[in-house]
Amino acid sequence: MRKVLFLVLGALAVFAVLALPNHPSAFGWSAVLRWPLELPVILFLMMVLGRRLIIVHAVALALLAVAVLKLADYGMFSAFDRSFNPVVDMPLIAAGFSFTRDSLGLVVFVFAVSSAILLLALLYALIVQGFAAWASLGRNAKTGLAAALIGAGFTGWAVADAGHHLSFWKLENSPPGTTWTSRLAINRVEEIQRTTRDLAEFREAAGLDTYANQFGLLNKLDGRDVFLIWIESYGRASFDNPLYAPTHLATLRSAQAEIAGSGLAMKSGWLTSPTVGGQSWLAHGTLGSGLWTADNGRYQAMIDSGRKWLSHIAQAAGYRTAAVMPAITKDWPESRAMGFELVFDKAEIPYAGESFRWVTMPDQFTLAAYPDLLPPDPRPDFVQIALISSHAPWTPIADVIPWQDVGDGTVFNKMALRGPTPEVLWKDRDAVRDAYRRSVDYVLQVVFSHVLQLADDAPLVIVAGDHQAAGFVSGSDSKDVAVHIIGPPQVLDHIEHWRWTEGLVPASDVPVRRMDSFRDNFIAAFSDKTSTAMVSQ
Repeated sequence: MRKVLFLVLGALAVFAVLALPNHPSAFGWSAVLRWPLELPVILFLMMVLGRRLIIVHAVALALLAVAVLKLADYGMFSAFDRSFNPVVDMPLIAAGFSFTRDSLGLVVFVFAVSSAILLLALLYALIVQGFAAWASLGRNAKTGLAAALIGAGFTGWAVADAGHHLSFWKLENSPPGTTWTSRLAINRVEEIQRTTRDLAEFREAAGLDTYANQFGLLNKLDGRDVFLIWIESYGRASFDNPLYAPTHLATLRSAQAEIAGSGLAMKSGWLTSPTVGGQSWLAHGTLGSGLWTADNGRYQAMIDSGRKWLSHIAQAAGYRTAAVMPAITKDWPESRAMGFELVFDKAEIPYAGESFRWVTMPDQFTLAAYPDLLPPDPRPDFVQIALISSHAPWTPIADVIPWQDVGDGTVFNKMALRGPTPEVLWKDRDAVRDAYRRSVDYVLQVVFSHVLQLADDAPLVIVAGDHQAAGFVSGSDSKDVAVHIIGPPQVLDHIEHWRWTEGLVPASDVPVRRMDSFRDNFIAAFSDKTSTAMVSQ
């Protein structure tokens, strides 16, 4: 009876791994109805070769790896709308653990991780015991020979299906059943090979830079301060999605009227971000370096290449460069390759209030605090500010308060402790979307209120979204983000040829350009020594 139990449970465990989908949209009973052709191949293989423990454990480990890969794909599709790439996405594992721990709390996080490890260990043990039971059926020579012949037949069947769907050959009709798990593994191996080649080509391209050895750039800025303000998860959904557009457009139009009254001009357009749902650093690297850093492999290659960021160009033009990064809580060695003289991370920003769970401090405090962090310096400033209040999980959300009341940040303490908790909020997707709407609106209000405070000094301010929110929140597969440039009218005349929309609401038909084009276009527009023609990307 025990042997029969393990025969059934082992087969069911293998079936579960093979039938497990890797995409949120594929979860459902339809996944169970697809018959995996690999199942009989594996079971008959165990009947023939299962007495060799190395084969049993090798196949069991391979199945466990497949299960982990599918779960990693599920997480990546949910967050970033793409599959998991082992070559470039390994750093995201630690980042994902850190975000989950901070969002759910240490106790819940430890329980969840421990449970996942235990389940995988149980799955592995069950598969191994099941294989042992199937191996025992093939001890008889005749039974073993029959298993080998039947297994060979199923193998040919599976190869025919895989080759048909992978376009190695074409059959008149697709064979019954599916080998989609095997095809997934083959495609992933090919993706790894393509990624490796792509990274080699990217490293070569990173060394080619039109502006690497040019001087006298950005002279048309006339030495005025430049502020690059990143808004987390701010994209086209704020303009196109009826869940968000009424709120966000009203805030933008109100801010537009106030900024116009201060004497500053505004132009707005669209940029295509290299990422969606997260990984803001990819957007920062793409805009700053002028290279399409669409994954972590490219990002690291860009860092290692010595490529000049926009901040390097500003530094050579006589600017003091600084980065205000409230989300940075650990050592950030790559900042040394980005051209920032000063870096103000969480530890350097004197916030005395409670954290907003993962969000270390509300954006209004960051914007109120950074001017006092900059020591006296006769040079103009080029400052990047990466805001985080509209980062998932979008709870709790701070209130906009009078700037004079911000103080040391303790005024935000009660706001930081209110609910709902992320684990409660994320049980209701409609509630998540509403929280996203309110958090982005909060950031838009404080950002443009801060821009008004800068108006007397007539700086040039760039406000850009880093990426769209995850697809189930944005309601779109677009990667377009809004970007606004605000400054004196005569300064914005230099980008008239960009054909951006006047004001803070970019027209839907404004030409969309990739984010990696911004660096060169910006330099060309504000430098006498370069062409003012838009760089085509």
